[in-house]
Amino acid sequence: MVGRGRVWGIPKAAGQWRFHGPRRTAANPTLGWTSFDEEAHHGLAEMNNSQSGGRERKLVYLPIIHTVADMGTLGASIRQMKLSALGRQGLTRNAAVVEKMWEEIESVVANLPVTPRTVRVYQDGLPVCGHEQEIVSELAGAGSRNHRLLLKLQARGATLMGTESPGLLVEEYQLATAAFASGATVRTEIRKKQLRDTLLEKRDRYIADRINTTLGAGESGILFMGMLHDVKRYLDSNIEVVYPHGPPRMR
Repeated sequence: MVGRGRVWGIPKAAGQWRFHGPRRTAANPTLGWTSFDEEAHHGLAEMNNSQSGGRERKLVYLPIIHTVADMGTLGASIRQMKLSALGRQGLTRNAAVVEKMWEEIESVVANLPVTPRTVRVYQDGLPVCGHEQEIVSELAGAGSRNHRLLLKLQARGATLMGTESPGLLVEEYQLATAAFASGATVRTEIRKKQLRDTLLEKRDRYIADRINTTLGAGESGILFMGMLHDVKRYLDSNIEVVYPHGPPRMR
């Protein structure tokens, strides 16, 4: 999986349930954030409407950038790649931007209304595997702010949902490890980009189908999803999507 630095959901002979892999990061390391107060209030109002007895389906879509705690065994390699591209000062600025983003997302989530058994939480990189709770708890314990938020939402009554295809996440892991192992040429870079884009679209379609088939009438969903994804285009037309922290950057 590209998610939380690991691939989960494929059983090993010894009964273990996780594989190690990378976490996707946003393409633009200098991404800035603007005030989200007005959109956040709109999102809260929409969720309140959904939970007050209506039959509409709402989805709060939160684009995210993954932190070092999310990167698992490839974290060191990814950090070195960013250091080479940005320099030490640029890497420090990038970390500050990501930190600020998570502070804002935490503020948004803290103010989302959560009525028990009417809110479902969907997460980038979290496979449909039967071990979702263990995965989230482990990563929260390792310092992931994203997964700590999932636990806080669960404590307020939200339902944690496996979100991604384990098979597609394994493909993503294999593609990422191959990218680190192989030398770059113009031809291979073009080919790898084509494979990444194709796989990302497959993941987006699966995630959207998962939401389409599990988010019930009158329920609200909260989706934490990396910046490079575009899940909205594949959602059912009767799911109203709100962006309290702004929409994702289009790939």
